[in-house]
Amino acid sequence: MAEVKKPDFQPLTAEEIAQHEKLIEEKALPDTPKFTSPNLSFTIFVKEAELLVKKEISESDKIEELVKDAVLNRWVNEGRTHHRGKHEKCAFCDNTISQERWTKLDKHFDEESEQLEKDIDALVKRIEAEKKAVSTALTINPSRFYSKFHTQLSDLNSALESAVNEYQSSLEALIAQLASRKNDILNAKEFVQPVDFSPELKAVWDGYKTLCNESDLFSSSLNSEQASARKALRLKEVADYLIIIDYQSKLDSIAALKDKLEKASSEKTRISVEITQKKALISAKKRELNDEEKGAKKVNEYLNDFFGHKFLTLESKKDAESSKRIRFEVIRDGKKAYHLSEGECSLLAFCYFLAKLDDIETRDSNPIIWIDDPISSLDGNHIFFIYSLISAEVVAKGGFEQLFISTHNLDFLKYLKRLKGGYIDSAGKNVGFQKAYFMVVRQDRTSTVQVMPSYLKEYVTEFNFLFHQIHKCATMGAVDDTNYITFYNFANNARKFFGIYLYYKYPDQGMSERTLNLFFGYDSVPAVLADRINNEYSHLCGVFERGATPVEVPEMQLAARKIIEKLKEDSEQYSALLRSVGEPPEAEGV
Repeated sequence: MAEVKKPDFQPLTAEEIAQHEKLIEEKALPDTPKFTSPNLSFTIFVKEAELLVKKEISESDKIEELVKDAVLNRWVNEGRTHHRGKHEKCAFCDNTISQERWTKLDKHFDEESEQLEKDIDALVKRIEAEKKAVSTALTINPSRFYSKFHTQLSDLNSALESAVNEYQSSLEALIAQLASRKNDILNAKEFVQPVDFSPELKAVWDGYKTLCNESDLFSSSLNSEQASARKALRLKEVADYLIIIDYQSKLDSIAALKDKLEKASSEKTRISVEITQKKALISAKKRELNDEEKGAKKVNEYLNDFFGHKFLTLESKKDAESSKRIRFEVIRDGKKAYHLSEGECSLLAFCYFLAKLDDIETRDSNPIIWIDDPISSLDGNHIFFIYSLISAEVVAKGGFEQLFISTHNLDFLKYLKRLKGGYIDSAGKNVGFQKAYFMVVRQDRTSTVQVMPSYLKEYVTEFNFLFHQIHKCATMGAVDDTNYITFYNFANNARKFFGIYLYYKYPDQGMSERTLNLFFGYDSVPAVLADRINNEYSHLCGVFERGATPVEVPEMQLAARKIIEKLKEDSEQYSALLRSVGEPPEAEGV
């Protein structure tokens, strides 16, 4: 491309392209036949012709009529030749040719005239021989030459034809003057000097010899010439391609873009320096804002407000070795605390973790938060406070990208289920997020993460689960393979449900015949029916034959419906129970 863009580069013409393409296909040729140009005698011919044409013949003893009439003179001379020694009489007029007439004619046509004719004939013959030699001296055969010389050979061939024709024309002019003198042999003529085309003819022959030599030399450089031809053709293709794609305008466009890039880079550098300076300033301000004393106060706030640990506090102390380093001391009852329990360590670590979430370096960054079993070694009271702290300080504020909480404690899981699926942002809008429950299942040395089963995920307590099973039995349309377990387990579920429900309603008595009657009211039939189902169908002891018969007692669904009807009397509690198990609330009067 650099060569194409040079000022002195000239693209190939169509003719040159054709020549180069032929050259690439060339095979090495044998040396051209040697050409020897004939010697031209034009100058000699001119001198001799001039002498013959201008030569004077003696006028003594000449017949005047014949001297004046060249045609008649030629006719008489030819007749003299035909009659001598053959006829005594004239073949034309039949008159006798006397000896005296023969003597006059011999004196008229003397030896000098005959010699002049002979000289003219001899010179014409030589001129004719040169004409023939010139026309056949050179025949140009392009097949003996490489294609790169064909154009020159074509031009040379045209020049050869022209030079031969002109040279032969000059020779014809000499012959014509000699013929004219021969026809009027007794009278000298003016000689007209013809143009000498010998130099032109010799130049053509010399040019042909030069091409022969060049062609022979070209055989030794054919490979390099073909390489040059290929390169020239490639450069032509490159030049054409640059024209097609408008290369120069593209370069101008690139140059303009580079100029813009340099300006933009310069501006970017300036802005980067400015950003670096501002970042340094921000870092300095952050260091000023990042008061570890405030962090310690935040930890103490969590300890006091959420956990009631007024006797346990955290204080920040400057490191004696470095003023930039901060260390913390745990204080109990105004003294440095030693030998903290595992629960106290967990509590302090969790409060410090929450305080760091409100740190200037973490705030508004929406990190991914992982809280790994924060209630380790804590009692039940502290478990609730940990949950309250997560709900108020983490979930309610929504300052996270993702939140992961792991635990092995089912009581803590019960509280975690209460976490809301959203938070209120700074604009007062409710922003929701997706909640999901998983559990880690270990088998031998491997563990897998699986979706939490419904019995753990959907029910807060066993009481909610038992209510849901009774509700299903009461609303069941027909018993089939998909719901028979609910029907089969109804007796156990109802007994356990009453055990919990009646204990909280009548903590001094629990479940008994009396409390069942109190639950169902003055209608004793449901109470007796419920007691029968609870005692007979939830046990096989004493009624062993029931274990050998299918369970299909219509009274079970009737009892379930009676239980639900009684629970509906406390509409608020009943609606809350429905919501706790994911059932839609029922309309009034249903």
